[in-house]
Amino acid sequence: MKKKILAIALSLAMVAAFCACSSDTGTGGSAAGSSDEGSGTETTLYLSAAASMTESMDKVIAAYEKENPGVDIVATYDSSGTLQTQIESGAECDIFLSAAQTQMDALQEGGFVMDGTRKNLLENKCALVVAEGSDIASWDDFEAAIESAQSSDDLIFSMGNADVPVGQYTSEILKYLGLNEQEMVDKGIITYGSNVKDVTSKVSSGAADCGIVYATDAYSAGMTPVGYATAEMTGGQVIYPVAVMEHSENKEAAQKFVDYLSTDEAMAFFTEVGFTQVTE
Repeated sequence: MKKKILAIALSLAMVAAFCACSSDTGTGGSAAGSSDEGSGTETTLYLSAAASMTESMDKVIAAYEKENPGVDIVATYDSSGTLQTQIESGAECDIFLSAAQTQMDALQEGGFVMDGTRKNLLENKCALVVAEGSDIASWDDFEAAIESAQSSDDLIFSMGNADVPVGQYTSEILKYLGLNEQEMVDKGIITYGSNVKDVTSKVSSGAADCGIVYATDAYSAGMTPVGYATAEMTGGQVIYPVAVMEHSENKEAAQKFVDYLSTDEAMAFFTEVGFTQVTE
């Protein structure tokens, strides 16, 4: 009887040991499987781009991420001046795409731009847009309307702030036309926008009678410009430079995306809204 009980006990012990071993092996196998499945490298790139790039760049990013499933691009859109300040203050940024050379120049002088990665990517144009029902149909009409306006009851003109590239270009346009920006401020007929999207919104909503934005933003907002500024009016071409940032932790991946921006596939999205490719 004792032998029988001992045999049963030994059998039970062996079954328990076998189950425990099987359980450990299963758990270990599952963990290994999970590790293998999640072993694909995920690269996150932080892109700081001018607000005027929003619509076209979103399409470019979607196309790039589809072709490169291991890459996630996080984009921040704002005025180039604001983005410059953020980068200088330590914001995560692998790639900077500015609406003007000034901001990129400042970052390069400050050591933020990786040597050999800067290139002029796109050209835009400044455009005069007006609210629905406006009598302004040309630059001559705009100049006459500004000169005759005595207060905001007569006319409201929207332009970008001084630290915003489109605002800087607009100041040059006003000088070219012989208009005094400070006098316009004193009359209360100027309303400033924090970026080009802000200016575009003010005009399209009727909060301003007219404004100067980029041709690409006018297109994206469904607005038809009544005039385009020449390079002479803006003090030079409206060039968008791009570069990899020196402090990027993914320089190789960042450069790969910068290279992609010049491909026919990416350019199709840019030219669709009115950009033109810069050939150097």
